[in-house]
Amino acid sequence: MNQEVGKEGALTLLLVDDDDVLRERLGRALAQRGFEVSLAANGEEAIAIARRDAPEYAVVDLRMPGGSGIDVLDALRAIDPATRVLMLTGYGSIATAVEATRRGAVGYLSKPADADEVVAALTGRASADTAAVIDTPTLARAEWEHIQRVLVDCAGNVSETARRLGIHRRSLQRKLHKYPPAR
Repeated sequence: MNQEVGKEGALTLLLVDDDDVLRERLGRALAQRGFEVSLAANGEEAIAIARRDAPEYAVVDLRMPGGSGIDVLDALRAIDPATRVLMLTGYGSIATAVEATRRGAVGYLSKPADADEVVAALTGRASADTAAVIDTPTLARAEWEHIQRVLVDCAGNVSETARRLGIHRRSLQRKLHKYPPAR
């Protein structure tokens, strides 16, 4: 499902998210801000669009069925290293943010993010209103981020992560299925 919304001669942006409602709304909002937006529901679709015409910007969801946003990031950067990729996710953690930026993402935003935050992160023009305030995380948040970091170190292997953390695999799986705790 490749849909394009926007103006001729505008900056091109590829929006990749499996959430239909978010993808459509954010796509319209970004088009209103001057981007020519292509929409993709999954990584495979996004890579096909990028191969036809590499976008100047991309906003990629981290978790999607059938592949990781990190894999899409790698593919987009291989197609055109000049593409500025922003990771967007409802499962934000320090470990995944570090991994995404290490692989070339220009930024990382947690959902829900509005179009102004996305534009500021992509263009590097963050205002005082959109700049993130860094607070000391709660103990629950610190634990969740540590689990995510160990999971990344174990290449997503839940059994190995549980062994390294010294907890039962099923307990770890329950923790992984929860949303991240508030800061």
